[in-house]
Formats: sequence, C-alpha cells, structure tokens
Amino acid sequence: MVNFQRKERYDWEDLLTIMRILRAPGGCPWDREQTHQSIRRNFLEETYEALDAIDRDSAPDMQEELGDVLLQVVFHAAMEEERGRFTPDDVVDGVAQKLVFRHAHVFGSAQAAADSAEALEDWEAQKKQEKGYTSPADAVEAVPHTLPALWRAEKIVSRSVKAGFNWSSVTGALEKLDEECGELRQAVETGGAVDAPHGVREELGDALFALCKIAQMSGVDPEDALHRACDKYQSRFRTVADTADKPLSDYTEAELVALWEQAKK
Repeated sequence: MVNFQRKERYDWEDLLTIMRILRAPGGCPWDREQTHQSIRRNFLEETYEALDAIDRDSAPDMQEELGDVLLQVVFHAAMEEERGRFTPDDVVDGVAQKLVFRHAHVFGSAQAAADSAEALEDWEAQKKQEKGYTSPADAVEAVPHTLPALWRAEKIVSRSVKAGFNWSSVTGALEKLDEECGELRQAVETGGAVDAPHGVREELGDALFALCKIAQMSGVDPEDALHRACDKYQSRFRTVADTADKPLSDYTEAELVALWEQAKK
C-alpha cells in the first residue's frame, strides 16, 4: 500500500497527487498502461454524459459527470507531465491567460462591452489575434475534424458566413439543396460504387452539407433538429411495433406505410 492520508474533502492538489500515485510504480497497473489514444473514447463518453446531466438539470449528476470530465483532463495532463512537455498547472495557467487576453473589455484597456453580442465580437477579435489568423480560410480550416460531422459542417458554414461568404436569401440555399438531391438521386439510380467520384457517398455528403447551410440561414441548430427528428421517429416506431400483430418483416411495404401513417395520427 502507498503512503496516502485519506481526507473528508479533497482539493485540486489532492486530485493531482492521487493521479500521480496511480500512474507511478506501485500504483494501479491499468492506470499506468493507459495512453492518450487508449482513453480517448472515454473523454468523449464522459463529456456526453455531462451534457445529458445538464439537459436533465440534475445537480447531483452534473457534479459527478463534470468530475469525470475533469478526471480525463487530469489523466491526459499527468501523462504529459511524465513526458516533461507540460504540467497540469500549465493547463490551468493556459486557460487563465486565455480568459484574461480574450476579455480585453474586462481586464484590458478596451471599451467595456455594451451587451453579450459585443462581448462575443470582442472575444472573436482577440481569438483571431491570438491564433494569428491572416485569412478567413484560417478560421474555417481550424474547425476540428474530430467534431461530429453535422456539428463540424455547421461551424464551417457559420465561420464562412462571418467572412461574408453567403447567399442573400435562403432561396439560394434551397436551390442548391435541390441540385444536390438531384445528383444524389442520379448516383443512387446509376448504381455505381458508393465511394466512386460523384458516387452516393460524395453526393449524400453534399446534400447533408446543403441542409446545414439552410439550417444556419434559418436560425436552426441542425444537431437539435436531427435529435428532435430522432425522438419523433422513436416514438412513432414504438407505436408501430406495439400495434403490429406479427413480425414487421412479414408485412408488405404498403402495410408498413399504413401502420406508420396511423402512428403519425
């Protein structure tokens, strides 16, 4: 057993000490074996669980899940401390420095922001300066590839719009969607390889991206819209499944459509 004094309540330094003990010889074999890549998925899962707790407005669950997210931060930072590249304290300092720099209207000499919109504008201006963006393309290319694809598309579209790249009305975006759907239909009906140039995968991606553009111009969060569609589908499918008096695979297509229409009602 390691030399560690248990407490009624632990703080930030205690958390770092615990992680260092777990990763050290004589600590936990599993914790010592982990790498950034091996626990990468854990970071995503814990973040989504924290978001679920936030959506449910559950304070106990939020406290627990935010702690799990913090654990992932400490875990990754501890690995880098072992490699001598940065420490957990460097992570804290970095985000503190960023907050001070990007809030020049609070901590600097800039004029105080009149409202949240102006504050956000100041934040973006400071961010561009901090990141050294010299072209609108820099901001667009900085959108993380690891984001869920729909979310990534929404951010790419939004940053393009901020640079002035936009249709004058949503009509142009709708016409683009019609064009992409036509090309998708042609790709499907042609029956070529899915991953061929102008194949189903490419044309489907173009249609989905066009939908994200329409969402942005309509003031709709595409992630939220798709989640709502998923909820609706689940509810209607439950009704269909519970109404059916035989396996769904035994129904004809027309019968399934009739069940679905009844579920909608």
